Amino acid sequence: MRGLQERAARALPAEHITDVEGWWLRHTPSCAWWVGTVLPHRDARRGELVRRVVGAEEFYAGHGAAARFQISPGACPEGLDTVLAERGYRRQSPVSLQVASAARVLEQAPAGSPRVRLDDRPTRAWFETWHAVHGHGGDPRSEWDLLGRVERPCAYACVMIGDDVLAVGRAVADTGWAGVFGMATLPEARGKGAARDVLAALAAWAGTHGADRMYLQVERDNIPALRLYERMGFGEICGYHYRIAG
Repeated sequence: MRGLQERAARALPAEHITDVEGWWLRHTPSCAWWVGTVLPHRDARRGELVRRVVGAEEFYAGHGAAARFQISPGACPEGLDTVLAERGYRRQSPVSLQVASAARVLEQAPAGSPRVRLDDRPTRAWFETWHAVHGHGGDPRSEWDLLGRVERPCAYACVMIGDDVLAVGRAVADTGWAGVFGMATLPEARGKGAARDVLAALAAWAGTHGADRMYLQVERDNIPALRLYERMGFGEICGYHYRIAG
């Protein structure tokens, strides 16, 4: 669990990262909030937990932000969730961490898919499609900067009809695994297999980059996405959530 969550953190690199005894304190102004959460991936006794939580709170206060923790069973110290709840942290945003073999994903993709273009860097068309679905008024420059910080091999997939981009996604290869991120389909293209074609193209790319296993993270209330990933061969290995300072 720790290995996958840390791969995901390298695929969504924060602007400021401080490693304090195995806890990654991450902060990125003007970017998606989950990029700036604590990864508390080193075991600690209960008395030590409080000290470490206080240290994290001081780190975020120094950046003018509230502390947020990513709580993944099997990766975080036992008892941390309880300590945070007792300090008034709210539980938020349950997420499913899912995995599949790249070969299995390819098996689910029918022949005759629309043209999928792959690039090793984000293009303007890729980003504009992603931002149209997920931008939510955020700072585009911060998101561009985040993509520029990714150091591992990347693939940016665009499903094309003529010159129009209908759906996008990206993958990051990291020590045998390919993480899937940035899945987005324009409203007029939904339900037509565009997201499936993105996943198939990323799976094929993963197989050629020494990553025979894939993982992704999806919000538990995103029912259409959960159904898509199940059809494409993904299965949950862990559920996790966040704790947000009150």
